[in-house]
Formats: sequence, structure tokens, C-alpha cells
Amino acid sequence: MTQVRVSLPDGSSKEIPQGGTPLDVARSIGEGLARQSIAARLNGQLVDVTAPIGEDASLELITLSSAEGLEIYRHSAAHLMAQAVKSLFGAEVQVTIGPAIENGFYYDFYAENHTFSPEEFETIEKKMAELAAADLAIVREEVSRDGAIQIFKEMGENYKVELIEDLPNETVSLYRQGDFVDLCRGPHLPSTKFLKAFKLTSVAGAYWRGDERKAMLQRIYATAFPDKKQLKSYLAKLEEARKRDHRKLGKELDLFSFNDEAGAGLVIWHPKGALLRTILEDFERKEHLKRGYDIVMGPQILRTELWKTSGHYENYRENMYFTEVDEQSYGVKPMNCLAHMLVYKSRMRSYRDLPMRLFELGTVHRHEKSGVLHGLLRVRGFTQDDAHILCAPEQLDGEIKGVLRFVQDVMGIFGFEYEMEVSTRPEKSIGSDADWERATQALMNALNDSGLPYEVNEGDGAFYGPKIDIKLKDALDRKWQCATIQCDFTLPERFELTYVGSDGEKHRPVMVHRVILGAIERFIGVLIEHFAGNFPLWISPVQATIVNVTDNQAQYAEGVFNTLRAAGVRVQKDLRNEKLGFKIREAQMEKVPYMLVIGDKELENGTLAPRHRSGKNLDPMTPDEFVRFVQDECSQYH
Repeated sequence: MTQVRVSLPDGSSKEIPQGGTPLDVARSIGEGLARQSIAARLNGQLVDVTAPIGEDASLELITLSSAEGLEIYRHSAAHLMAQAVKSLFGAEVQVTIGPAIENGFYYDFYAENHTFSPEEFETIEKKMAELAAADLAIVREEVSRDGAIQIFKEMGENYKVELIEDLPNETVSLYRQGDFVDLCRGPHLPSTKFLKAFKLTSVAGAYWRGDERKAMLQRIYATAFPDKKQLKSYLAKLEEARKRDHRKLGKELDLFSFNDEAGAGLVIWHPKGALLRTILEDFERKEHLKRGYDIVMGPQILRTELWKTSGHYENYRENMYFTEVDEQSYGVKPMNCLAHMLVYKSRMRSYRDLPMRLFELGTVHRHEKSGVLHGLLRVRGFTQDDAHILCAPEQLDGEIKGVLRFVQDVMGIFGFEYEMEVSTRPEKSIGSDADWERATQALMNALNDSGLPYEVNEGDGAFYGPKIDIKLKDALDRKWQCATIQCDFTLPERFELTYVGSDGEKHRPVMVHRVILGAIERFIGVLIEHFAGNFPLWISPVQATIVNVTDNQAQYAEGVFNTLRAAGVRVQKDLRNEKLGFKIREAQMEKVPYMLVIGDKELENGTLAPRHRSGKNLDPMTPDEFVRFVQDECSQYH
């Protein structure tokens, strides 16, 4: 029998009979590894663990302990859910697509006469458990494109037919498990018995292929883990996330609202929310001025010709709004860079003027589809802490490193951990290959020199340049995209920006686009969920609530209120004729950091009794001592 040699990642190799599988290789190493192996990478290609090996090859076994293995596990769980739904609802439901996503998976279904509800989740989960326990082999089949079309036509699965008709391949792969068949590239688990722990979490609408002109589908979200302990831990985090949902807390804390009369995706800030936002914006202005930025402001609309020059009209106009003034077309700005370039271009620049760091808390508007709008995290109108640095090429490295330090400083103040990735040139882009290469290398070199680890995200850069994306990790280990640093050789060329060098000749500057917090709206949404509404004292819109025990202390409490407010403490008062415990609980529900209790003893001694929202009582203080206490605690953060 012909043998083939399989090379393993540790440098060792195994010989197996030709036609053997990755599972055979795993068994030759140990039964424990064989039980854990669910797929493999054969000569760099992902394959099923049962795929035949026909010649000498390199092989990497994939287990459930890896991120790749967990993704395959969840993709198989999506097929299991689709099989369960089809088993329960039959021809009433058509299947479409069901990928693995971060922390779980989903499957989109078309059901004209049935609306899925959370009350049905338990029934679907029970059917999934039955199918998993049946130990159904998950088998890959290669069939002709026309043959696959015929199979799904006979099954009445019109969406699968449409997908296959759009494929260029002469053959396609199907996966069968029992009486269920699905179109899929794979790989998948060897059997349904591997699926031990899963939970359906929510249902939402989704347009077929993301096109709002096409059919509305029903998307069932779920998650799956290799064991019930991991699932239980995740579900506990999910429940905590629901409690921290910024939309829920935003309403309870009276920070902001949305109103259909105003329009979808447009935030209405209430007094406390507007104050929170103002505190953050004032912090931003101070931090930028300390680092040599100049504050500028640009108009909300600019002539469409400018957006054509920049490339936005060709590459980004589906995300823009347009209007007409005096029979001329204008674009509502989705970004702030154009006005900043016009500031630079307003007069001749010398190398002595560089770098120019132009900062704007600029409000922009982008046309987001209604289906993706999500509280403060995805809106149509938002304000960015946007800056553009125009510098000489030899200054670029130092400027990128300066922005990285800025990000590190600010994220440290808020207590965020973060990860970084470099996003490279997308298909839809402008500029030369040489400029893109220079820009990408500049970002990577700055990260390498700074000792900052990063991943590469191929093809996800801006249309005018590559970028560093900084993803924050919140208290629940969720990742949020906020800060970004983009390197751009292209727009300065399109706008013919120049400076006079030390040699007396004209040269082209480089532009760095960057945000630190990103969209203020999005960042506040993340802050609300990160802190569960319990903001640090320095950014709390209300830092203290004065509560009196009886009307006897009302006049003194008014005086304390005026003293604290005059000293800059953000204070409110609750002097209602209510029980003290009731007023304290209300202040705790509002997540106010300190309650200042005033009774007869405090009235007599000219003090107040601070109580932290956690329930901890502090020593009595005079009003002036409390002012210094607040100032000291806030000074630790900025």
C-alpha cells in the first residue's frame, strides 16, 4: 500500500496509507488528540478531519481549544439550528445563510406566514438537542453546480438556488446530516454529537443580502460552546450586558432619547447627557491644546465639487446626504478632513510651519441603513474628536508615535485595555500602490518601534489610506472600535497641498487623519456600558445629591447647595418631604456618586455626612472640605 508523509507543525512527520485522513494522523499520535480534533489545515487549506490525504502534505490539526476550532463548532451549530427549524416548521420556512460570528452564530430564515418569537426558542433548542444526541454524521459532498441547483429547487429552497446561480464554480460543496442538506464551503464537525451546549438568544429582522429592496428575513441569533460550564459563564455575561445596555440606562438616567418625529439615528441629548458630553469635550480640548493642536471649525456643508476632488463622491457618496443651495449641489460632510485641508491651503506654508495639527470636535452625518442603527453605537449624526496632522514625510514617524502615546494616555485615564490592528488597502480605493505601501509601512514601523503588538486586517482600510484601528475592551471583555490613525499620501496630492522646504523648493506634505475617542456618541455608549452607568466622579454629570432628614435642615441644605455649586461641584438637592431612606435609594438608582445627608447634628456642627453610592459612609466634612475632597478625587484622572 502506498504511504504518504505528513509533516506536522512541530517539525515531526507521520507516514499513513494514501487516502488516509487527518483523523488517522491524530489517532497515530494519541486517542486523546483524535477525540479533540474536529478539522485540519492541509497544505494551508481548511478541510474536514475526514478529508482524504492523497500525497505528501503539511498538516495542522484543529481542536476545539483554538479560536478557529470554536468558529467551526459554531458554524456546525448554525446548521444544527437550521435543521431543527426545518424539522419543526417544514416547507413553511426557507433557509438562507448561517455563519459563525463573534461569540456565536445566526441563521436567516424566510417565513412568509410565521413570525419567530423568543417563546419558541426552548422548542427549537429541544429539537437541536435531539438531533445532536442522534450522532448524525456530517458528510461533505461535491456536486455539479447544475446538480446542486436541481437539489435545492426540488426542496423549494429558492434562496439557496439564487446563491448557487451566482457562484462561478462548476462544482459546489454540500453538507448532509440526516435528512438535512445545506450549501457550504465547510469544514464542519464530523458529527452532531460534538455539539454539547448551545442557546438561542434573540431574533431580529434582516434584509436578504443586506439590500432593503429585497425580502425581509428573520435572523435567529444563538451561541454555542464546547461545554455547559463555558456556556453558563457566557450567558451570565450576556445577562450582565443586558443590565448595562446603554439604551436602557440612558433612559433610566435621563441622559438622551430618540424620537421618530425627529428621525431615526438622531440623538436628542437631555440636560444630564449634554453635561456629560460637555465634560468629555472640555477634557478633549484641554488634552489637545497640551499636545500642540490648534482648534479649527469647518462648515456643515461643502460644494459637491470638493467631494469629487477628494474622491468621496466616487467612493463614499452612498453614505452621504446632498442638498442644493442657489442651484448648486452641496454635500453634508461625513468627515472633517476637507475643511482642514482648506485651512492649510489658505496661505503658503513653509517647512517651519510643520507639523500642523488641526483639531475639531466636528459634527458629521452619514447615511446608515435603518437596520444597523443601534442606540448611540450606530447613529446618523455624530461628533468626532477629529484631527488632521499635516507634516513633512520625515516627520511622519514621530507624529504617528505621538498619536499612539496620546491614545495610550487617554485610554489609561478611562481604564480601558485595547488591541490594535493595521487595516490595509481595500478594493475600492484611490492613490498609487507606492503611496499605499509607504503609508502602510509607516504605520507598522511606528507600532513596531513602540513595542505595540497588532494584527493585520487585510483590505479594510479607508479608501484614501491604511489605518491603525484601536479596539477597546470593556468590563465584559467586549471589543469596541473607537480610536483610529490613518496615513494619507493621496488627499494632499489631490488638493495640491505644498510647503516650501529648506531647499526653497515646493514639497508635498503627508496627512495623518486620527480620532482618539472617536464618535463622542459611540464613546459615551461604551462608557455607559463599561461603567454600568456608575461613572467616575470626574465625569459624572451629577457628583452629589444633598438630602435633608426633615424640613428643619432645609435652609442650611440650601446654603450648602449654593456653596458647593459656586465651587464647581456638580450638585443637586432633594429637599422633598419624604423619608430619608427613600431619597437615598432614589439617588442610588440615579447612580449619583455621593449622597450628602444633613440632619440636626450636621446643622448644629456646620457639616454634612457623605455616603458613597456603594453604601459606604464617610466621616463628616464641612462643605469646604467636601469641595477639596471632590477636587482631589477628580485630579487623579486628569
